[in-house]
Amino acid sequence: MDSALIPEGVNRCPIWKFLLAIAITSVVLLWGVYAMLLIYMKGLNQTNMNNAYGFALWIWADLAVIALGGGAFFTGLLRYIFGLDELKNIINYAVLIGFICYSSALLILGIDVGQPLRGWFIFWHANVHSMLTEVAFCLTCYFMVLTIEYIPLVLENRQIDRVPFFHNLSHNMHEIMAVFAATGAFLSFFHQGSLGGVSGVLFGRPFGFREHVLVWPWTFFLFTWSAAACGPCFTILITKITEAVSKKRLVKDNVYDLLAKIAGWMLTGYVIAKIIDTIYWATTTVPSMGFHFMQFYSNNALYGPWILITEVIICGALPALILINPKSRQNPKLLVIAVTLAAVGVSLNRWVMVLQVLAAPVLTFQEWVLYYPSWQEVATTILPVAYGVIMILISFRYMPIFPQEKELNPIEPPLSTAAVEETEEAPAEAAETAAEPELKPAEA
Repeated sequence: MDSALIPEGVNRCPIWKFLLAIAITSVVLLWGVYAMLLIYMKGLNQTNMNNAYGFALWIWADLAVIALGGGAFFTGLLRYIFGLDELKNIINYAVLIGFICYSSALLILGIDVGQPLRGWFIFWHANVHSMLTEVAFCLTCYFMVLTIEYIPLVLENRQIDRVPFFHNLSHNMHEIMAVFAATGAFLSFFHQGSLGGVSGVLFGRPFGFREHVLVWPWTFFLFTWSAAACGPCFTILITKITEAVSKKRLVKDNVYDLLAKIAGWMLTGYVIAKIIDTIYWATTTVPSMGFHFMQFYSNNALYGPWILITEVIICGALPALILINPKSRQNPKLLVIAVTLAAVGVSLNRWVMVLQVLAAPVLTFQEWVLYYPSWQEVATTILPVAYGVIMILISFRYMPIFPQEKELNPIEPPLSTAAVEETEEAPAEAAETAAEPELKPAEA
């Protein structure tokens, strides 16, 4: 039964290995579900958040997965709007990763709210003056777009595709996918930017506050830019991990090279803009508010100057240089190092824009407020990771995610019965022919 569901022409691991992987991951998943139920039943006192930290580990995880899931909207934009056909061989996986990231973001928000049954209040009693309202609307709508983009992959399952209705539905959905890609790019631009704009408008938190272009602080554009640059890097990283685990080549090198090249130039532009933003903030914005640069960096282990160097140089400029250089990005090991650093860099950026904004003292009698998450927060943050692994395991096994997999991993067809008989008879005939004495011309 299981083999009948696996895409035709590809090999998958034995069912017992698949179920064992699901079982191990499910243990982690259940740990997170248990912590989530504790939070729902006993409230947010299960966390280490306080009056200083209304936003904490969950919101960092939420912003990080949304940025990492940016590969879906940007790769879709490149594939369907700009017509880069090579990316059709990785767009399915980008959509799956985006679907996992955005559904995880909504799950995290549901936990953070504490009363998910009142989630509809966001839409019915919308605060039209809040950027978070716009974020909620765009997140929900873009998740619906990702669901629509993911449905054709489900319908292309070997057994489901045999039903004419589902086969035609999947085909027709592919035909109009450009509309959803454009819609997703539009929605992503605004919610990615608004997430950055939240810290950018906090005048009372000078670490995050930025100058404005019209009504948008610079962080609005930096967040969108970084997601477009680092999201594809995360897609490449997860694809490489999938290849390593499955021991198969799933995507050709030219696809990696094209996506890495575009991501590299996007990352280069972002790093330059980030450096300019930091210099202007440190030399103009901060002094105008009565502070100096080093007041926002502490000697403690969490918020020292190292964090800025790591984010901008090690996890920004370094991977950008690797990716824009053809020789280095075509080296498999350097490519993995570069995309890993880029994914870490954007996650670190979201960390400082959530946690360091709240940790830095803004009054003379205040000190640095450190925050360490409770185990419940850690468990519920790992919960989406376990969920994502399970989604990838199921999707990779039962859906034709990678169009080039058959070509890159050909399966030798088994010999038919007739072929086996011919193979067995051939040596015998050859032996008989060899045994017959050669006739002389006279005898002939």
